[in-house]
Amino acid sequence: MSDLLRGASAARALTERLAAESAALRARGFMPTLAIVRVGERDDDLAYERAARQRAAQCGVAARTVALPGDATQEALLHALTALSGDARVHGILLLRPLPAHLDDAAACAAIAPEKDVDGVTRASMAALYAGEAGFAPCTAAACLALLRHGGVPLDGSRVVVVGRSGVVGRPAALLLLRENATVTVAHSHTRALSEVCREADVLLVAAGRAGLIGAAHVRPGQVVVDVGIHAAPDGSLCGDVKFDEVAPIVGAITPVPGGVGALTTAILCQHVIQAAGGSA
Repeated sequence: MSDLLRGASAARALTERLAAESAALRARGFMPTLAIVRVGERDDDLAYERAARQRAAQCGVAARTVALPGDATQEALLHALTALSGDARVHGILLLRPLPAHLDDAAACAAIAPEKDVDGVTRASMAALYAGEAGFAPCTAAACLALLRHGGVPLDGSRVVVVGRSGVVGRPAALLLLRENATVTVAHSHTRALSEVCREADVLLVAAGRAGLIGAAHVRPGQVVVDVGIHAAPDGSLCGDVKFDEVAPIVGAITPVPGGVGALTTAILCQHVIQAAGGSA
């Protein structure tokens, strides 16, 4: 059986460090503050909001929610985001997405001040990530890297295959891995001989959004597998993009679902808020 890369231990270590950093900021009169903007009451949004607020309390970050009704107008959403962007008491803004279909996602993201974009959704943040400049990467992508570092997984010179090319995880994770001097291949639904490509990896990061996409045929002994996917199975349990029961006996290490990357994402969010507050202090 492979080793399990659990996000909880990494999150605890990061939370302890962030609590100390936040205390130092508060001693200087700066209260790191996160504003969570939610439109409607989707169950997954509410669950993530609760998790973020709980982690924020542990890290010494103040969190407040701006809740808009599910039928909120584009004007109302842009007004809320613009007001928060101009509020000196707010250091980070998290817009819960996806938005209801009648709202313009791109326009909403553009209304967030880049220096408060703690989840890497603005074009300025994406450009900074591409250019290797200072800025905030999407929290889930950054959590993948933090989990690998916490697990002592060597990345410099390693061959990494990222399965998935979304702007939320796949592409930003690939760029972050390049910063670590990994040799990165991005695979996706159009990749020929996907199983062969995956088996070439030292580290296989799967963020395809397809339950059970990766099975025994895609892996080899000694690999490290990071499964970002999370889906509800027919029996109500949660599963990932990787067939855990098939893959875990083969590879060297793997993240469980749940309990892997997701457990670390809110801690990364709080880290970004504290960094933003430190920059404005």
